[in-house]
Formats: sequence, structure tokens, C-alpha cells
Amino acid sequence: MEHCEAILDSVADCVFTVDNEMRITSFNRAAEELTLFERSEVIGHPCHEVFRSNLCDTACPIRQALKDDKPITELEMQIKDRRGQKIDVSISASVLRDKNGVAVGGVETMRDISQFLSLKREVSNMFSFEDMISRNDAMQHLFDVVQDVAYSDATILVQGESGTGKELVARAIHNLSSRKDKPLVTINCGALPEPLLEAEIFGAKRGAYTGAVENRPGRLEMAEGGTLFLDEIGDLPLPLQVKLLRVLENREFQPLGAKSPQTADIRFVTATHRNIAQMVEEGTFRRDLFFRINVVSLQIPPLRRRKEDIPLLLDFAVDKFNRKYGKRVRGFSPEAMQILVEHDYPGNVRELLNLVEQVVILCHSAEIEAEHLPITLQQNEYTPDPTTRSRKRPNRETLLRVLEKHEGNRNLAAQEFNVDRTTLWRWMKRHNI
Repeated sequence: MEHCEAILDSVADCVFTVDNEMRITSFNRAAEELTLFERSEVIGHPCHEVFRSNLCDTACPIRQALKDDKPITELEMQIKDRRGQKIDVSISASVLRDKNGVAVGGVETMRDISQFLSLKREVSNMFSFEDMISRNDAMQHLFDVVQDVAYSDATILVQGESGTGKELVARAIHNLSSRKDKPLVTINCGALPEPLLEAEIFGAKRGAYTGAVENRPGRLEMAEGGTLFLDEIGDLPLPLQVKLLRVLENREFQPLGAKSPQTADIRFVTATHRNIAQMVEEGTFRRDLFFRINVVSLQIPPLRRRKEDIPLLLDFAVDKFNRKYGKRVRGFSPEAMQILVEHDYPGNVRELLNLVEQVVILCHSAEIEAEHLPITLQQNEYTPDPTTRSRKRPNRETLLRVLEKHEGNRNLAAQEFNVDRTTLWRWMKRHNI
């Protein structure tokens, strides 16, 4: 027994054991240093009295390991030391058995990760701006410009593909402006047919049209003193473009059925995924309106052009959905992370968030593995193209065909795929080749 204690005391991680009644039976030196309790003080006491974890009453790891008869690995949680100071730890727990294989209790290892989490939060804060996060140079420049223009009343056009976060940029502009205490009102110009969209934007008086039984304020009136965000303004019908131009030029508008115009003290932010300049040349968007909304132009790059943001966004998304669904997913395995970083995300950040939400909900382990990802990501097809450096992972048949073509020569196979040998080896390992 003394020999076992000496071994445990030499271990850097906190290690303790409990019996089937959850009473502490051993407690190593690292556990004493972490909790500030002496070994003699805790032996025979329930472990929850010592660690006072945020999971003791609801999801005790040792109880879970005993119940499921399988280990719990690297679960993040908080404990309290003797002084009541909270400590972030990563723990693993498993069943403790005697020489006959009978469960006689449990063993738990615990590692202080407070510095790691503090550094993680510091890095996250370093690259955070309002509700957005990015370490990409173009995005960091965008954040700087947003801060500069937010304090003015200039009309802003935010351009970017669907899912890049145009509404988040509009919200940041409003929150940093002198109008932040007034409403931010949003309307999607492509979501309604023209007659309803006109009433939605400009409002309508009772009797203005069939069914208008009362005065109905429009988004312009609702945004008075604040900011009106016109999303997908490229979908605004030409007749309404004329009416919006009047608002921008004269700061007044006339609700449907009204006898006189109303003034509008509003800051306008617009957004679109369309090429407005091209629409102007084609005659589907008014040139004079384009000049009015394009006083300041902001361009959000797609996610495929800022790959360095993907790990940050994945960590952010896992934390978000862990909190939302009461899950304790630690993150992604290296292979899963590689697949996600190499994906092009045609739906941009919105696609990434939806993907992570799905896998967090369905994942029942501490880490998201490659097999937890949607099958479409796991089976990305690959067609060798000498003009581009593609890093899409080929399926097993394609990989075998190329290896057979080069008689197993990995250098030549890697050259055909336009990847390095390490990437080829990882693909082969994934497919058990």
C-alpha cells in the first residue's frame, strides 16, 4: 500500500479514489496541492464535500463511469479549493476493480487547466469585435473601418455572400453609433411581394387598401431616431427604389393612403449578396439610388478566403452549443478539424454554425470525430487538376487508383494530388490503406 502511495505521489496530476459510497479512499500529493486539503483530512469523507464541483449534484463523473461501466475522459468542469477559490480542471474517471474484476469504487484524475482556459479566452477576446470573431487581416481591417464609420450618419452598403455575417456588421455599426439607444429595425427586401413590402417599409393608413382596417406603422416609422437595416436591397423592386431614393434625399416618406409626408430621422445601413454595380449596368437597379446607398462600402470576404478563422469559429460554436444544449463536448479530433478546415463553406459562417450545432447535438463522446461529421464532408470527391492546388480528400477508390497508377510510389501520387506526402499519408490512414 505504501508502495502504491509513493507511485501516486510521484504523478503530476491530481489522483484520488473512492469506494462505492463515494467516500475518498486515497488522495495523492498533487490532489493536496490543488485543493489545499491534507490527505488525513479527507480520507473517509464524501468526495463532493472536498471538491464541491459544479457537476457533483447533477453529473458526477465517477458516478457516471460506474453507472455506464465505461470511462469518462477529459471532461472540463470547475471545483473549489479549501478557500472557495474556483479552479477549472480537466478530469477523467473510471471504474476501480479488485483482482476478481468486481467494482469496488472509482478512480479520478484531475488536471488544472485554468491557465489554458485563460489563454484561450484572451486569444478569443483578442480577435473578437462585437459579436464577430476573426484573425484574418481583411476582417481586422473591416472591424477598424466599422468603428470609424459608426460614429457618422453616413449611409453604408455592406456586401458579401449569403451567410458571411452582414447583419452582424449592421448591428455592430448601430451599437457603436450615437443612435445605439434607439431602435435597430431590420427588413429583408426579398422576403415579401412588392405590395406587402411597400406597406411594410412605408406603413399604411386605414382604408389604404382592402383589409387595411387600422393605421399600420412601417419600418421607417418604427426606426425613428435609430437605424434601419435594409437587407438584400438588391431585391428591392424598381418602383420602391424610387420611393426609397426620395427618403434618402429628402428625409421624408409618405405612408400608403396618407395625405402628407412624414419626416424620417434615420440612419440607413443596406446589404446585399448581389453585384449591385453590375445590376446598375443591366438596368435592374437605379444608378442614382446606388450612389446614395454606396456612400461607404464594406466588403465581407467569404469564409473560404479566411481559412485561419475556421478553428476560432469552430471553438466558438462548440462553446455556444454546449451551453445551449447542456452538452460537454470538448472539441474536434485532429482529423475532424482537418476536414472542416479544408471545406469551402458555400454557406459561409451560417453553414459552419449549423454544421457544428448538428454534430454537438448528435455527439455522445467527449470529442467530435471525423465519423460524427455529415457524410458529405467525409466523402469529398477529388478530381486531380494540375492548374490548382486542391486539398479535398479523395474517396478510397480514387486514392487506390492513383496509388496503383504510380505502383505505390507516394511521392508521385502526392504530386498528382498536388499535396505533400504528409497529407497523402493522412488520407491513406483515414481509409486504412
